[in-house]
Amino acid sequence: MQYREYGKTGKQVSALGYGAMRLPKDEDYAVECMVHGLELGINYIDTAYGYGDGWSERMVGRAAKQFGRDKVYLATKNPLQNDTKDGWWERTERCLKNLDTDYIDFFKIVHALSWEAWERIAKPGGVFEAVQDAKEQGIFRHTVFSCHDTPENMMKLIDTGVFEGMLLQYNLLDRKNEDVIAHAHEKGMGVEVMGPVGGGRLGMGSGKLQDVIPVSSTAELALRFVLANPNVSLAFSGMSDMDQVVENCATASREEALSAEELEAIEKALIENQKLADLYCTGCDYCMPCPNDVGISQIFAAMNMHRVWGLTDHAKSSYARLGPDNRRGLLQADACVECGQCEPKCPQNIPIIEQLKESHRALSE
Repeated sequence: MQYREYGKTGKQVSALGYGAMRLPKDEDYAVECMVHGLELGINYIDTAYGYGDGWSERMVGRAAKQFGRDKVYLATKNPLQNDTKDGWWERTERCLKNLDTDYIDFFKIVHALSWEAWERIAKPGGVFEAVQDAKEQGIFRHTVFSCHDTPENMMKLIDTGVFEGMLLQYNLLDRKNEDVIAHAHEKGMGVEVMGPVGGGRLGMGSGKLQDVIPVSSTAELALRFVLANPNVSLAFSGMSDMDQVVENCATASREEALSAEELEAIEKALIENQKLADLYCTGCDYCMPCPNDVGISQIFAAMNMHRVWGLTDHAKSSYARLGPDNRRGLLQADACVECGQCEPKCPQNIPIIEQLKESHRALSE
């Protein structure tokens, strides 16, 4: 296993962290997978109360206790359900109880912190005063935030100067946070990456990216790409079975990074594939809203995954989430009544109606 400096904390963390959001449902097997990952060199597990209302935290606590609490760094996230200091303390104590520990190594003080939430909790008398008190008492070792906000707002959170690390999204197909990662590293922060395999979608099927350089799987390529970034401290993989644990630990144990030639080949393939994707749909949403609630851009995004990137299993899974139970009320392509209102709005002049029919044929089977 490779180990890297975590910002200015003096801690050495494994290049691969265990993300505990997608643990197998069998409790004993979930613990077994995590313990085996620790045996293979992982020394950092990240969880959250929100992963099953504390269930994931309890499984992580069992694994850490079995392997040896002093040999593993634990991280969890405090859900910001209200803005009171007492509420924050209650949730922190609940995390400690679930993890069966008296301290947390890297504490994401709020789950998915935004700049708007930070402005609230940082006010005099606000929640952040409780955060500072907890750290002084040794409840947690390092102040970290997880974030899904815009890159601009992430930059502002970094520049507050109060955080020692951050967790953010970054992978082959989502590189908008590269400048954020570089800025955090320059400020001496540890940088944790979630979704290095795109929430699993880059590991679903071989995909066309696997043909770019010699690798055993697209998941291996995706993880190696993230770890090739020198500003990344570690990447989390949400491993849900033992095979994934073994494969990802082997990938993170490779001392050789991607070569300049390999990175150039990947960059070229990404640019060419993105150009092809943009021919089909750029996701501008000028065609929306649809009067019949057809999820046009979501359908075409799934179709791009299938047609451009070769990630057909993921594409079908994404398409299946459209329908009457969709949280945004968006429907599949067969709900189109061919009213034609969308096509004049498309700056790409895409024949939307025909593309919707093709998408439904390809993704509904």
